[in-house]
Amino acid sequence: MDSWFGSKENMNFIHKDLGKHFVTALKSNRTIALSEEDKKQGRFTSVKSLDWSEQTPKTAWIKGLSFPVLIHRQVFKNKDGSSGILYLACSDLTCDSTSIETIYQKRWKVEVFHKTLKLNTSLAKSPTKFVLAQSNHIFMSIYAAFQLECLHLTHKLNHFTLRAQLYMRALRGAMDELNSLRTA
Repeated sequence: MDSWFGSKENMNFIHKDLGKHFVTALKSNRTIALSEEDKKQGRFTSVKSLDWSEQTPKTAWIKGLSFPVLIHRQVFKNKDGSSGILYLACSDLTCDSTSIETIYQKRWKVEVFHKTLKLNTSLAKSPTKFVLAQSNHIFMSIYAAFQLECLHLTHKLNHFTLRAQLYMRALRGAMDELNSLRTA
């Protein structure tokens, strides 16, 4: 989870400077006040220590912010059967828990794409110095991510597994070629 996106500076910038709403993940030790009076008195508590018996989002004031947000706890099941907890903050006070989770899920898909661009296509490792070469590298990285997504849809494997299989096949081909050169 990228807690940088949930920094008070980013939340203030999005809400005040841009005039937009946000949904972001919070660390479990993030401190909040459940009323404006508690905020004024400096009575903050960690998000994980709240009573989460109800699924409705709670209006709260995050330490360092001047405006209230909705805090929601999402409990989810991982593919391996374990469960996880995600604490979400939303600046739109009219949202319900389903809306908050849906919006965050859409944002998470962008994170997965960014991770694929960064790790599977080496977008950030471009050794180029000229604009044309950099543009070509960026285009080919995005194209490679697109190809990985097509393979993902066809073979039902994640991008990292696909990359590992492609790499192993390339190594196997290189070893076969090396062995044929040795015997020639």
